[in-house]
Order: sequence, then C-alpha cells, then structure tokens
Amino acid sequence: MADAPTRDNLETFPNPNPARDYEVRIDAPEFTCICPKTGHPDFANMQLTYVPDRLCIELKAYKLYIQGWRNVGIFHEAVTNRVAEDLIAVLKPRYLKLVGAFHAHGGITTTVTIEHRSS
Repeated sequence: MADAPTRDNLETFPNPNPARDYEVRIDAPEFTCICPKTGHPDFANMQLTYVPDRLCIELKAYKLYIQGWRNVGIFHEAVTNRVAEDLIAVLKPRYLKLVGAFHAHGGITTTVTIEHRSS
C-alpha cells in the first residue's frame, strides 16, 4: 500500500483578515482510504471547519493532500486524527474541527470528530 501524504504537501497563504475571527468550512466528500483489514476502499466526507490565525489552507494543495490517502491502509480513527494533526501543525489555527463521516460498510457507519482550540 502507498505511503501516507505528509504535511509538507499542505500549502498555506496569509490570512487576509487576521484581526477578525471567522470560520472557514471545507467539505471533501470524496475522501477515500483503504481498510487495513480487508483491503476494501473506505469512503468518507471529511468536513473541515477552522478559524484561521495567521494562515489559511490553499484549496488545491488540500485537495491533493486528501486524494493522497486513496491507497493508504489505515483505520478511520487513525486517518482522521492524522489529517487533523497535520492541519493543526501547518495552520496553527485558533480553532479547528475535523469530522470524518465514513460511509456504511455492512450496515455500520463511523463518524470520528476531532476538535482543537489554541491555548
């Protein structure tokens, strides 16, 4: 299986209004990774919400980063946490919430939610 993408792939740009708290929401409804047990694809909607501090995420770089998980064997909890960790490390946001809403397999869905607040 492929290697996971790294936070080095995440590009940013300066926050155009750092004096104001505002929320950015990005949905990635075509997120895919591989179940490490069965090798079957897992599909999810990755919903990112954040309040930027000094930096914002560049959308094309984020899209390519998200697509990079396509052939990675990883559990839902691990991939959602890893994506959140990478985003937090790069953006250093005032607030970040990442929801990984995984589609049903065998009648079971999984939703993993990570929240981060700057200290």
